[in-house]
Amino acid sequence: MLSPMCRYVDCGILFSCSKIPVCTGNTGTERSATKHIITEDLVRRRAEHNNCEIFSLEEISLHQQEIEKLEYLDKWCRDLKILYLQNNLIPKIENVGKLKKLEYLNVALNNIERIENLEGCEELKKLDLTANFIGELSSIEALKYNIHLKELFLVGNPCTEFEGYRQFVVATLHQLKCLDSKEIERSERIQALQNYPEVKQKIREQEQAYLLKRAREKEEAQRRMLERKDKKQKQRESNIGFDSSDSLQNKENHQAEGDGEQETWRRVDDDEEDRRFWEEPTPYTPESRLETHRYIEEKRRAKDNIRESKKREKPLRTLVTAEGKVLNVNVPKLHFSLKDDEENNQIILDLAVYRHLDTSLLDVDVQPTYIRVLVKGKPFQFVLPEEVKPDSSSAKRSQTTGHLVVTMPKAKEIIMAKQKVSTSIKHSDCNTLQKNARSGQAEKLEVDPSKYSFPDVTKIIQEKERIGQGPISLQPEKITETKKSFVDFENNEDVPPLI
Repeated sequence: MLSPMCRYVDCGILFSCSKIPVCTGNTGTERSATKHIITEDLVRRRAEHNNCEIFSLEEISLHQQEIEKLEYLDKWCRDLKILYLQNNLIPKIENVGKLKKLEYLNVALNNIERIENLEGCEELKKLDLTANFIGELSSIEALKYNIHLKELFLVGNPCTEFEGYRQFVVATLHQLKCLDSKEIERSERIQALQNYPEVKQKIREQEQAYLLKRAREKEEAQRRMLERKDKKQKQRESNIGFDSSDSLQNKENHQAEGDGEQETWRRVDDDEEDRRFWEEPTPYTPESRLETHRYIEEKRRAKDNIRESKKREKPLRTLVTAEGKVLNVNVPKLHFSLKDDEENNQIILDLAVYRHLDTSLLDVDVQPTYIRVLVKGKPFQFVLPEEVKPDSSSAKRSQTTGHLVVTMPKAKEIIMAKQKVSTSIKHSDCNTLQKNARSGQAEKLEVDPSKYSFPDVTKIIQEKERIGQGPISLQPEKITETKKSFVDFENNEDVPPLI
């Protein structure tokens, strides 16, 4: 958090007595053991846009990496044109003189106190030194040799509060076109050159006063650091003495009853320490900024240690209670399905194991009443609905999905009842079915055609005999046939006549 005493004016920052926390950018995977220095691994990770090749790298961003020393880049990345190093802990500009092609250097929000070692950057066009601690304004004379320098940013530095600051910079660097985002007019440069001797003298006097002030600040920071170390040492000794004075029985009782209370008191003490640290008035100096960073780093390390200790102290998962009851456990949180195959009298467990997990990391243990599977040491345990045969069980792994399929035959064999045969089927058919059942071959039933006969559609109309060769028979023959067809006709008097 930022102290309320910080205030922002224009593009610069005017700091009074307050603590400003360092923005630490190493989060997640970026937080590695290679802190505070520039390593080849860090540079390669930041060169992903260049296929991780660093010899031909032209632009790289190393901001918020807690870098405390600028080095190696002039050897690994000779072709650099743009270099971002803002928001680090760099106290000095160094090891960049061999970057002949460097055009833009951003070292804002660092601990730099003077401008130096940039003469070798022949192509330097833009230099950003915003919010540093540059008090030696005369050190800008080292930039005279950078003839291509057009833009310079010094906002937020102590030197910007000097009387005649802008006139001195404009008169010293003739090649400069823009200072602190404000373009330099021709008339402004002419006026600055006319008053240059007087302005230079004033700048020298203010520099001397600032250097004396910085010497006192360094002594004060050293004294405060020693006091803090002594306070920590006394606190550590008092904690050790308190622990040694307790008896073993009191310690056991305290651990059994007051772990939660102890954790609460520790949290309260930490909050009180944080409040005192952040509310303590402190001058904004490189030492205070470094002290703030060290404090944040210490708190982060303490939290990591507590988190790791909790992981180590995590109790083992209870699989079987003291009474002998087996529990259902799914620590790896895997999906599963249990199928009761009554036809084959077995139980099938389908466990959705990770597809690319090596089979050597699986351990299957089948017991008569439960099954346990260790997936990378994490137990999956399930109580079975029926007793099974562990010796006859088998486990297979799917090559497509990676699932683990465990087949467990039931201990109790089930006698299946025979199906009843229909009485409408002949005895010979029953014998045939029994023979087929014994042989294991399926055969269709045959129906007696004498009992289930269907009419012949082709013989619905009786075929008529033709006397002549013509297509139509004579009328008398039709009458004769009609009479023949009514020979079997029976007259029923109850039926009314047809109209």
